[in-house]
Amino acid sequence: MTAAASDLHTSQPNVSRLISQLEAASGLELFTRTPGRLIPTEEGVAFLREVDRAFVGLEALKSAARNIRQFGKGRLRIATVPSLAMTVLPLVLQRFHADHPEVTVAMDTGSSQLVAEWVDRRVCDLGLVSYLPTASMSEAHAVCNVDGSCVLPPGHRLADRAYIEPADLAGESFISMAHGDGLRAAVDAVFAGDDHRILHFETPYGATICQMVGRGLGVSIVNPLVARSYRHMGIVVRPFRPRVPFVSYVLMSRHRPANVLVDRFHGLLNEVIASELQTLAD
Repeated sequence: MTAAASDLHTSQPNVSRLISQLEAASGLELFTRTPGRLIPTEEGVAFLREVDRAFVGLEALKSAARNIRQFGKGRLRIATVPSLAMTVLPLVLQRFHADHPEVTVAMDTGSSQLVAEWVDRRVCDLGLVSYLPTASMSEAHAVCNVDGSCVLPPGHRLADRAYIEPADLAGESFISMAHGDGLRAAVDAVFAGDDHRILHFETPYGATICQMVGRGLGVSIVNPLVARSYRHMGIVVRPFRPRVPFVSYVLMSRHRPANVLVDRFHGLLNEVIASELQTLAD
């Protein structure tokens, strides 16, 4: 009791009184008293185990609160279109993980329409889309605005051109975005009135288009950031005129609670895309 009193910065009689009060409140005999000593009873030892367990639980709660304050809820759910998942997103995740190694990131892929629906229903914390679906109810922030590039198979007849125009693609097998895709409408609009493309294929993903172009299945117009990731297949990337804007967006629920992780990820995404666009310009 003397040692306990010293640790607690109180007196020995006060410790004795507190123990007596605890025994009365719990209905347990916690100690067997002998001259100069207190020996814990079996009840006392059992009660101590429960006290220890309670303190471990309290420490866990403190740790959880600390992590939530610093890093949000400790889990980030991202939905994205495949083209971004296979190009800039791994660069963002690399930097994010270096800053927050204890945070779990779950990533799902789907079309822009599906990603927007997931964000609207708060299935995910944020979504990355390659165009803005008209029915989306989420808060949208443009993170990338680039001019589409024409992609050609290896050794194509137009490979030496400084830039490609709609008339140059007359008679070419053209790989289109899927119907209903906002980018499909933007690309088709520049060919309106004099469209002599051969529309053999369509797919919703720019990454798939680039792979098909690499296999010699046709030509197309895609996001240059996506096209750059497939140069290893020998595809030729050339500027296209007139301008076809490829705008990517981050979507977040309008009624989402404040989240440190979402804000940090959004900031890193902007930084990485700005850096990647700078390398395109160089």
